[in-house]
Order: sequence, then structure tokens, then C-alpha cells
Amino acid sequence: MVLFFWRHPVAAQEIPLTTQQQLENLNEVLETETEDDAYLQQLEYYRKHPININEASVEEFQIFRMLTQLQIQHLMQYRSALGNFIDIHELQSIPGWDVASIKRVLPYFTISNMDEPLGSRFSKGDHTVLARVSRILEKQKGYDTTLPTHYLGGKDHYLFRYKYQYKNLLQYGVVADKDAGEPFFKGSSKNGFDFYSFHFFARKLGLIKALAIGDFTVNMGQGLVQWQSLAFKKSAEVLATERQSPVLRPYSSAGEFYFNRGVGVTFGTGNFEGTVFGSYHKVAASTGIDTLTNEEVFSSFLTTGLFRTPSEISKKGKIVQSSFGGNLNYNNDFFKIGLNGIGYQFTSPLKKRDAAYNAFAITGTKWWNASTDYSFTYKNVHFFGEAAIDKNISKAFTNGLLISADPKVDFSVLYRKIDKDYGSLYGNAFTENVLPTNENGLYIGASIRPTTVLRFDTYADFYQFPFIKYRTDAPSAGQDYLLQATYTPNKQFELYLRYRNENKESNESATTTNTHYLTGKMRQNARLQFANKVSPAVTIKGRAEMVWYDRKGPSPEQGYLTYIEGSYKPSLSLSTNLRLQYFETDGFNSRIYAYESDVLYSYSIPAFADKGFRYYFNINYDLTKRFSLWGRLAQTIYRDKKVIGSGLEQIQGNKRTEVKLQARYQF
Repeated sequence: MVLFFWRHPVAAQEIPLTTQQQLENLNEVLETETEDDAYLQQLEYYRKHPININEASVEEFQIFRMLTQLQIQHLMQYRSALGNFIDIHELQSIPGWDVASIKRVLPYFTISNMDEPLGSRFSKGDHTVLARVSRILEKQKGYDTTLPTHYLGGKDHYLFRYKYQYKNLLQYGVVADKDAGEPFFKGSSKNGFDFYSFHFFARKLGLIKALAIGDFTVNMGQGLVQWQSLAFKKSAEVLATERQSPVLRPYSSAGEFYFNRGVGVTFGTGNFEGTVFGSYHKVAASTGIDTLTNEEVFSSFLTTGLFRTPSEISKKGKIVQSSFGGNLNYNNDFFKIGLNGIGYQFTSPLKKRDAAYNAFAITGTKWWNASTDYSFTYKNVHFFGEAAIDKNISKAFTNGLLISADPKVDFSVLYRKIDKDYGSLYGNAFTENVLPTNENGLYIGASIRPTTVLRFDTYADFYQFPFIKYRTDAPSAGQDYLLQATYTPNKQFELYLRYRNENKESNESATTTNTHYLTGKMRQNARLQFANKVSPAVTIKGRAEMVWYDRKGPSPEQGYLTYIEGSYKPSLSLSTNLRLQYFETDGFNSRIYAYESDVLYSYSIPAFADKGFRYYFNINYDLTKRFSLWGRLAQTIYRDKKVIGSGLEQIQGNKRTEVKLQARYQF
């Protein structure tokens, strides 16, 4: 028995290393940062109000996200067979729970056998008021009012959030957000902020298992039909292949697109549970006139939430999207099966731009998807999957396995087969493509722990795209491999070494004809990262990373990034951290992403290209137990540039500096 579990002190704005890596990989796939900070809000809440593992439900462990479904099932079976936990160290007796997993979740778990009355929901929760302001100090082209097209608002980005939360049972609040460049109390935003959001969410109200009013997200099955909450793709967390979440989740982020606005209810009795929901949501879209029918159509959604110029403002709320649907599932201790359905209606037809790769794109004023999802646990094997169809009866399948072959060895396998003409508006499955469409693939992952201080995580993913894609003018294929070794000799030091190799086919311009042909574009990454807690108050972290792109092709690129970061927490009320970084790449294809800590509930994952230096400094000070302040200064300095950025974001000079201030009051 290994007995070195501890409450590891973590700075409030830090999130687990594995989650940082998952976010980095997600940004690389999406090529943008997600505005969904609900998970970070939940982690911070659990840090102050740990999950009582004697009363937590499967859903609460799923929301937590740090456990596989197999680990959750084993914990529930252990609790059912032996009763409530007496000591937190009992976790090491649960099959499939390794030392690394237990140490990762300990700061968020507790043990209690006290029940609290229903009235506690409205009197014993936490009220939180948060305000944030940030701006780029250098003048960007868009703020030059002498230009025909310019930003209509000021340089500041404002965020305001009020939230009340009692455990996982009651949550309500409002969010107001104004992006840099958007008008504030004038023009198109006479009411102040550009975006307002309200949510009320309650759980465990007798037969009503969940009630959502206002803004909420809907997550079904394995993401083939719809998944609006944060969901990760491939990463060094090789067992995190299964989508896990209740169907309804409260929405309290500042993103302006990926949510529903209306009412949702989940009913349950015994092993049966059903959900119904309806939404009426005005969304931004690019519209135009169809020359054949002379009617207004829209070609795409505007998901950025930026409304700074007359052109962008004209797209705001242009389309009304009505959606409705539901879920019915049966669930016992070992088996679950569910039926899912969702339909959409738009006030104008959706018609993608004329291009060969849009031959099977979603069109029209109506769309729907339906599926069945299923999971089954037998001893140390967990099977899960989903089978879906769309309005055109095109099909999509995904099936996976989680296997605990040995206390030191776990495997994951996932197979997906998705028709080239299958479409879903808000699908987010475990696929290579951003959306689940036009893909066949097989993923195999393994996590091996030969000793308590050494861990190997590896995966291989083989995929094919049966139809053409954007910038890929023929059916194509690819492979993706990763190997990461993590060494943790004690609770003060951790080091990992990673190698990743991805080879994906895409267009190569011909030199003698007007056509393209496909070639494999190989991208290789090697990374070394360490973290050393040199004293209770001081932690040092560092990274060195190399990337090689298309080394044997006609336009090879390579890049390099290294940083050193120090964190200093001399007292419970003060914490700071400083990073110094250098990067050098041959171009955008050899860009490197790096996670950056930020103010509470926020993070940054920039893509670094060209040559330059970067530094940032964060500070957090708790004036009282209720009132806290955060500040951040971040600057990038390019070596060989006189102009950075493009379009209205262009800056004359070689520096880009961001300042951010945040205050939070809890009562």
C-alpha cells in the first residue's frame, strides 16, 4: 500500500497539469481559444467546497471530469457494497484507482455523513460578484476613426458576473460582457453591455432531477448529435475518450453562441430518466440574397461574438434559431441505454457557399438528429457508444472500450465510422475533424505505470476521410502517434517527456499543371517539461519544445520554444508568478501552443510563430476573506517585425501588451 497522499497547495488560478495539456491540444485543433470557463468555475468551487464522496452521484463525478467512467463505476460499486467511506485513504482500495489519479483528485474530495435540509439551498450557498477589465495598450488599426471602417467602441473588454451556488443542487446568476471595440452605452449597445446572460439551475427536486431556466447547454450521448459544453479531443490523458455529462448543464460563461436559451427539465423515477427542452435563440449569421429564389439565406454562423464594426453589427441576431428535443434513458449500476433527439428551425434557409467540399453540407430551414447511446460495465471492462442518424438518414457510429487490464495497466479503444454526408449543427465527438462528419478511424491508447514514480501514456490514431475537405481535394488519410513519459519521484518534483508524430494528407500545389495532388504533411513535436516545488512558497516550472513540419517536403519548417516560470506564494493572501519565454519558428505551420496561467477563471493559450520574446506577470492578493484582487501584465516582443497583426487588429511596431485587472467579492 502506498501511503503518500497529501493536500497539495495549489494557487487559485492554477488548474491540473493534465487539464492544461488537454486545453492546449484542443486549441491546436480549433485554432482558437474557447470562452467556456464553466469548468474552471466548477473546479474553483470544488476546491473550496470539496465533493462529499459519500453522497455524490454519478453525474457529479462526471461533471468533475478527472475520472474515467470505469473509475466512477468502481467507486459507486465499492460504496454500495461496503457503505460510506470512513477515511479518504480508502480510495486506494478501489479497483482501477491508481496513485496518480488519487493524488490529482484529493484537493477536491472530502468525507461527510451529514445531511442538510432543503432550505439550506437558499441560505447556505455562496454569492460571488466578479468584475474584470482588460485592454491592449498599443493602438490597433481598428481604433483609427479617420478610416472608413473602424471599431465603434473603446479598447476595454469588460466582464461582469454574479452567481449564487449551493453545492451541485442550486445555481443562478447573470453574466454581462463587452468585447474590446464594441460600443458601450451607445450605438448598438444603448443598454450597456453587448451580451447579457441569465441562468437558473436546480437539481434533485423530487421527480424533477434537473430544472434549467434561461441559458443552458445540452449534451447528448457521445457528441454525435449535440454537445455544447467543453469537451476535449486527443491528448496525453489517453483514457479520456468517453463523453460524460448530464444532458442539461447551466451556462454561465461569456461565449455568445454555444448554448440554448429557454427551458429544460429532467424527470426521473427509479432507473428511468427523461429530459425535454426548448430554446429560442437569436444568433449572428452571414446573410445574403439567393439569386435563384430571391429570398434571404444565411451561409454561416458568426461564432466569435465580436460586434465592433457596422458590418459585424449588421449580422448580430440576424437569424432566430428554435430548437427542441429530449432524451429518455434507462440506467442501472452496470448498464445504460438512452434515446436522443433534437430538431432545429431557422427563420431563413441555411445555404453554404458553392464549393465542392460543401456538397453534403446542412441546408434548409429545418434540421434534426436522433441517436441511441449505450454503455455497459462488466468487471474491469467498460463499453460505450452511440449510433446516430440525421434528417437525410445519413449515419454515424462511435464505439469505445476502457479496460483495466492490471492495477498498473489501462487501455482505451475507440472506433468511429461517420458517413461523408452526416451532419450535426453542434456535434462534438471524439474525432479528428472538428465536427463529426466524413470520417472513419481507430484510436488505441494505453497508460502503463511500472512503478509508483513512473508513468507511460501512449496512443495511436488511424483515420480516413472518404470525401474531399477544405484544402484537401481528394479522399485522404492520416495517422497520429503520441508517447509521454512522466517521472514523479516525490511530491515536490515532476518531469515529463513527450513525442508526437502526426502525418495528415492535404493539397500540394503542382508545379507544371493547374491541379493539386495530395501529399502527407508530417508534423513532429518533442517536449520536455518540469515542475519543482523548491519550498512551500516557491515553485519553478520550465519547458523546452521543438516542432518539425514537413521535413522532407518542398517547404519544410521548424520551430523552438522555451520558457522558465516561477511562482511565489509567501502567505495565504498573496501569490505571484512570472514567466520568461523565447520562441522562434519558420512560419505559421510550425507554430507552438503554450498554456499560460491567468487571473481566476481565465487562461491563455497563444499560438507562437516567427521570432520573439514573451513575458507575463500575474498577482493575486486577498484583501479580506471575502474580497480578492488579481492583476496581469503580458507582453510579446517580436525580433524582426515592424508591423504585427493584420486587418483592423494591426499594430505598428513590434510589441503587443495586454493588461488585465479583476476583483471578486464573496458573501
